[in-house]
Amino acid sequence: MAMSDRLLAAWYEGHPALTLLRPLEWLYRRVVVGKRERFLAGEGQIYQPPVPLVVVGNITVGGTGKTPLILWMIQHCQRSGLRVGVVSRGYGAKPPQLPWRVRAEQGADVAGDEPLLIVQRTGVPLMIDPDRSRAVQALVESEPLDLILSDDGMQHYRLARDLELVLIDSARGLGNRRCLPAGPLREPVERLQSVDAVLYNGASTDREDGFAFQLLPTELVNLASGERRPLDHFPPGQALHAVAGIGNPQRFFKTLETLHWRPIPHGFADHAEYSAQALNFTPSLPVVMTEKDAVKCRAFAAPDWWYLAVDAAPSPAFVAWFDAQLMRLLPDRLVP
Repeated sequence: MAMSDRLLAAWYEGHPALTLLRPLEWLYRRVVVGKRERFLAGEGQIYQPPVPLVVVGNITVGGTGKTPLILWMIQHCQRSGLRVGVVSRGYGAKPPQLPWRVRAEQGADVAGDEPLLIVQRTGVPLMIDPDRSRAVQALVESEPLDLILSDDGMQHYRLARDLELVLIDSARGLGNRRCLPAGPLREPVERLQSVDAVLYNGASTDREDGFAFQLLPTELVNLASGERRPLDHFPPGQALHAVAGIGNPQRFFKTLETLHWRPIPHGFADHAEYSAQALNFTPSLPVVMTEKDAVKCRAFAAPDWWYLAVDAAPSPAFVAWFDAQLMRLLPDRLVP
């Protein structure tokens, strides 16, 4: 088991050795709390975008379903006629320069897997740069926009924001509720009291402290041909190789099990780089992966490689809340 996997297990399942990391946690908390206090006091250079900006992030290490929810938000806004842009850190991307405008025909090595997925799905203008303020400035200079979504960036306090949405994995929760490195939190749990909304990925009903949303599988898409097939393409009991290089691979494997297939799990690091050799599994069976992994594998995909398309399905209460926020932020663009 890799060290990162051992840490995750300790954070969420408990381990006495974590007490040794408490002094480092104390130092980490001082840094992140001080950073936020300076932001709230208006200290330093804080960029205020000319259009409303919504941060979609988390306070935990690991995947919480940000990309599917951002896709839903983009499409929901586009249906209302809003011009939406996205900024992202572009983790793992190696563009020729920064900031970098992501195009659908670029490779994941240049654009990053999640930004490329978003652009290929929605056609939305998207700029990557670890300096998100600089990315926003480049984006608004490139074309007119009504709204900007920031893929993560909760802790990027040089960028002003109008809304903060925090996503939490409902199954894993906040682990031991401690900050790095003694726990999985990027910021203290008290930070949740200051955000505009909390969403629980995998929850079936809304909670007192947040909204529910689920990731629903919709279809299988062939990497080589682009062919789209319904979820009954594979019969119940079908054995297949399951590939997931995401923050929480087990969630993907369990999804395949709920579809009554028999996945042989192959978990990789988040944002992993792939090759045909790395995915040459035995026995010879169909391969099913996440859409995020698929954008990195199309160039060498075999005929029986598929990705499972999933869509975020937020609760009706969240949809109504989000619509009310859009109306508040963009009263001149939306008619009641």
